[in-house]
Parts: sequence; structure tokens; C-alpha cells
Amino acid sequence: MIVIYHNPRCRKSRDCLDILETRKADYKAIKYLDIPLSEEKLGKIIKILNIKPIELVRKNESIWKENFKTLNFSDQELIQVMAKYPQLIERPIVINGDKAVIGRPPKRILDII
Repeated sequence: MIVIYHNPRCRKSRDCLDILETRKADYKAIKYLDIPLSEEKLGKIIKILNIKPIELVRKNESIWKENFKTLNFSDQELIQVMAKYPQLIERPIVINGDKAVIGRPPKRILDII
């Protein structure tokens, strides 16, 4: 089953859901702002995405700019920050088995569904 970490207020997230529905994909949408991800889960997602934690951070968010932009973090510290402030997590994240992408642009998810 495909899992999409989703923010309903995000246009890209909604576009990815539309693609999944159009393709009649079996998926589960997780509203990660309502159900925050644990540090362990974030670490696993980052590993599947095959990226560094900093690549998952929304650097244009005001909370990042005002509180964290000038600080240096280890990978684990960045994961802790994202777990505490889930609005900093880039979205949407779509996972299908051992493959995952950040759906920006939304058509990227076609590579894994």
C-alpha cells in the first residue's frame, strides 16, 4: 500500500492525492501535522528517500528562518527539530514499499506508483 504524508492545505499534497485517486491506487493518507512523526519514523523515511535530513527541511518556513537558520545541526538534531516542528517537513512524501519521493512536482510520484 502506498502511504502519503499529507497536508490538506498544501496544493502539492492535494495534487498528489488527485494523481493517486485517478490511478485508483491503494493508498493511506497520513495528516502528519495532526499525527506527528516520531524521530524514529522520520529517520526511516529519510533513509527510504535516500536524502540528508536537511533536504527534508522547508527552509522558507518562518519558524526555520526565525529560530534555526543560523544554527548548525547534526543529522539527528535536525530530525529532532522536524519531529518537534512538523510544519518544517517538506511535503508531500509518498512511499511505495522501499521507494519514496517528495511530490514536488507532483508528477514525481508517477516514478514509484
